[in-house]
Amino acid sequence: MVPRINRSYVIMGTFYFGKMLNNNNKYEVYIHMKKMTSNEIRTMWLNFFKSKGHEIIPSASLIPHNDPTLLWINAGVAPLKKFFDGREKPNNPRMVNAQKSLRTNDIENVGVTPRHHTFFEMLGNFSIGDYFRNEALEWAYELLTSPEFFGFDINKLYMTYYPTDHETREKWISLGIPADHLIPLSGNFWEIGEGPCGPCTEIFYDRGEKYDPENKGIELIKEDIENDRYLEIWNIVFSQFNAKEGLTREQYQELPSKNIDTGAGLERLACVIQDVPTNYETDLFFPLIKFIEEYTKIPYEGQSAFKVIADHIRSVTFAISDGAVLSNEGRGYVLRRILRRAVRFGKKLGINEPFLYKMVQVVADMMHSFYPNVLEQAPLVERIIKQEEEKFLQTLDSGEKRLIELIEEHPNRMITSDVAFLLYDTFGFPLELTKEVASEYNVEVDEEGFKEKLELQRERARQAQKSEQSMNLQNQNYLDFKDTVNFKGYEELRLQTKIIGLFDNGERVDTLTNNGLVVTEQTPFYGESGGQIGDTGLLIVNNHEYKIIDTVKLPNEQNAHLVGINDGSISVGDQVELVVDVLRRKRIMANHSATHLLNDALRKVLGNHVHQQGSLVADTYLRFDFNHYQSPTTEEIIKIEQIVKEAIGNGHQVEVSRSSLEEAKAKGAQALFGEKYGEEVRVIAMGDSLELCGGTHVANTKDIMDFAITNVEAKGSGIFRIEAATYDQIPGQLKKVTNNLNKEMESLITKGHNIIKDGQNIGVNLTFDYQAKDSVEPSYSYIIKKHEDYENLKQIVKDLEKTYDQAYRNQGSGDYAKYLELVKTLPQGKYLVAKVEDLDVTIVKDLVDKIAAHYDNIVVVFASVAGERITFVAKARGNKIHCGNLVKKAAQFTGGNGGGRPDFAQAGGRDVSKVDSALLLIEKEIEEQL
Repeated sequence: MVPRINRSYVIMGTFYFGKMLNNNNKYEVYIHMKKMTSNEIRTMWLNFFKSKGHEIIPSASLIPHNDPTLLWINAGVAPLKKFFDGREKPNNPRMVNAQKSLRTNDIENVGVTPRHHTFFEMLGNFSIGDYFRNEALEWAYELLTSPEFFGFDINKLYMTYYPTDHETREKWISLGIPADHLIPLSGNFWEIGEGPCGPCTEIFYDRGEKYDPENKGIELIKEDIENDRYLEIWNIVFSQFNAKEGLTREQYQELPSKNIDTGAGLERLACVIQDVPTNYETDLFFPLIKFIEEYTKIPYEGQSAFKVIADHIRSVTFAISDGAVLSNEGRGYVLRRILRRAVRFGKKLGINEPFLYKMVQVVADMMHSFYPNVLEQAPLVERIIKQEEEKFLQTLDSGEKRLIELIEEHPNRMITSDVAFLLYDTFGFPLELTKEVASEYNVEVDEEGFKEKLELQRERARQAQKSEQSMNLQNQNYLDFKDTVNFKGYEELRLQTKIIGLFDNGERVDTLTNNGLVVTEQTPFYGESGGQIGDTGLLIVNNHEYKIIDTVKLPNEQNAHLVGINDGSISVGDQVELVVDVLRRKRIMANHSATHLLNDALRKVLGNHVHQQGSLVADTYLRFDFNHYQSPTTEEIIKIEQIVKEAIGNGHQVEVSRSSLEEAKAKGAQALFGEKYGEEVRVIAMGDSLELCGGTHVANTKDIMDFAITNVEAKGSGIFRIEAATYDQIPGQLKKVTNNLNKEMESLITKGHNIIKDGQNIGVNLTFDYQAKDSVEPSYSYIIKKHEDYENLKQIVKDLEKTYDQAYRNQGSGDYAKYLELVKTLPQGKYLVAKVEDLDVTIVKDLVDKIAAHYDNIVVVFASVAGERITFVAKARGNKIHCGNLVKKAAQFTGGNGGGRPDFAQAGGRDVSKVDSALLLIEKEIEEQL
């Protein structure tokens, strides 16, 4: 029966719907999907979940913050791992984001398939111990099918689920999904290592039979066949179990806090909603493809080169905007490979000059409404990309020259897999180009070996990605402990309170008899967070003192004291006195306030693109990691240090205030990504520095006393580290840093004095008047001067050693004239073959040189015997005698080997008893050849 359609259509923007009668004579809404821009799709996603009580989480930088397991942020959930594994509690258990992500494990598929990308955006909604399966599926259904939102035709949607996850299947059916659109798949279980895991349901959109030429239908989903008809647009993970090695999935324990983790690719949603063949025809890519068309005058007809370039320039632009740099290791190496791959595909389109940098502005114009920093950083990104393009085009030429050299050196040999892979990995040479050059010389390439090496590299990348995605195990006891702890440490360092919780090795107990965590109603002890270490001190109960070894934060934000108990016990309900180590706290406060001043100075000297990439505020020193495009110069470091010193000397009052997060940002306060901020934030101001911070600080910058940078180093991939000291710790830290240098300098001074003594032993008067400098300046300049002193001393000792060696050699070879009487004369030239004993080889070489210098045509061969060691040295002038062959023959005769140039050579022998016979052999050889 053909449905009867109501003729009165209603038009809402670009969204159309009407009524139709179904076979049961009931009206149903007949939906035509909206046409939306990618920006509208992203905004609708965020606003929809905001209306469901979710907090919109800003996209994290592509460079992970305080997560050494990740090279890049590669999924929407990656910045939120700390919430999923229970290390921290979010401000709102409901979160939604649009997260920029970067992956390269399948880079060879970019441009080949319609949907593989290196840079992409993941739309996600997340629940941490709040809503679960029912709400997640209801909202997914509403967002996808409601006329108010995306308006997908329900008949176009198919869902997969884990075979034993009957709840998900029944829920989809209750929402109106036909049973024959629900497909059980054993692969629908999200699990990577130990930690949170669970079944998932994937949502597919049916793009119709025109994308299914063999008309296989849902067999494409059931058999997991790569296809263009059923497009996966959303994956919803029910994170409800704790995976543990050695257990089957049926044995996994339920998580104490069940979570929802979802991901929907913006590019895929745009492809469906904009009704285009591939992601590359969406508004997220097509302006870039149009640029390439205009630049090359080549019409776009789906060529891979267009797609690769469009994809890769997005990755490079966003990564550099976020502070990544191009380098030969880690993150920078990955980025460099992406850029160079784009350059190579440009060459396929006939582009042989830098061009990618001209596309940065196109990316910025497309994306700046949601990612304003891309537009802000565009000029800098353009400059960096252009420099790299110019450099790589030269490298490509060098790679081709190197390949041709290898072929010409070994014209009849195959190009090995090692060489092919080296060219690919180091020079960015694709295998096809290597084969093309090799074919011109009729040389084959070991393709199979190359593919094996390439697959090995990809497997390493896949394994690394698995490691990156894994999460820690949750601790249920910590998560369940929700008692409030009042932190008093900003105002007080000593107080009386009551114990409200005890933990022994993670287990909650009533009495503690050994080391464990102690939680009190209130505490002056700061718990480690925000880069600042925890306080230490004393816990006093019934006049018995116990050491507080550390203070940490539990997932629900309570400060917990790690207490060392060697005897006795403490129990819940005990009244205790807590006493913070005051001097240690003062040192920590000085270092924390100095860290803020350092951050401000870095941005003043190096630029506003500098952001904190990690920090440690300890009692003895501070450490600050930051991004920059090149290694800071010594002059820049000294200037940065001076700015901090001036801020300390100016005695700025450290002002602490509270405001809303938005108000603080509007005032220019720096907020660190990765830190959790509530609706009200604590703002720390000192001089020009304004930051959001929950740490402890001095009252006035003068309380820092002084500041000295003690070390600067590169951590790789554009991340640099500064270490510094303040307060009363500067002399000790400078001594620690220069300790090795001092030891090496002491060793050099001893060596210098020994050379003087050696000179006296041979009757040579040498001078060594170096004076050590002991004064310590509390600054980075002291470190620099120390290094300069070391280098200066090293050169003095080197010159002294050279002077002594020359005197020693001159003295040893000074009587060379006595050997002139032994020179033999033949019609064709002269020669001298002699044996000497216990002479340094350098002296023997000098003897040979001096004797040979007296004649225009001569061969001089000396055998130097020192104990069981024989050294043959030969020099020829004005004849065709080959010294290398001579000494080789003598060395082999005496059980050794060696050789050298025709005019000079040296070789070693072993059998001292054969030296005389070897010299007779050499004489005969010379007489025959002269």
